[in-house]
Amino acid sequence: MTEPDEEQAAPVPVAGMIISVRTRHDVVITDPEKFLATARQAYLDLNPETTEVEAFVANVHDAAYAIIERDGRLVADEPLHPPMRVPGERVLDRPDGLSPAGTISEIKVDVPCTLQDYGCSLPEDVFARPAKPFGA
Repeated sequence: MTEPDEEQAAPVPVAGMIISVRTRHDVVITDPEKFLATARQAYLDLNPETTEVEAFVANVHDAAYAIIERDGRLVADEPLHPPMRVPGERVLDRPDGLSPAGTISEIKVDVPCTLQDYGCSLPEDVFARPAKPFGA
């Protein structure tokens, strides 16, 4: 077994080190009506005083954000490591009209800045991979 070079070696935790976890959750809309109904219910759960929910949840972005805000993920009841499915296979019987289509996470350490530390001025692409580690 060979020793990894410095760039491949796993870093040792140090005070002040930033860990950034970037996660991608893919879903496919299989039933738009069920999807919007789920999103509108999520919006109502978060805003019970609302009466005009259709005005607030009118498109895919509004719907997705309403569900994520309430549940933390679009398909919160799906295990983080679901059974493997054949490419193109969809789950058609979910009550939310969504078919989970994959999840992947990436861990980066020593990114230049936390999201919190940017304050109100986020960079143009918060998901861009940093060019160099913090303090380099």
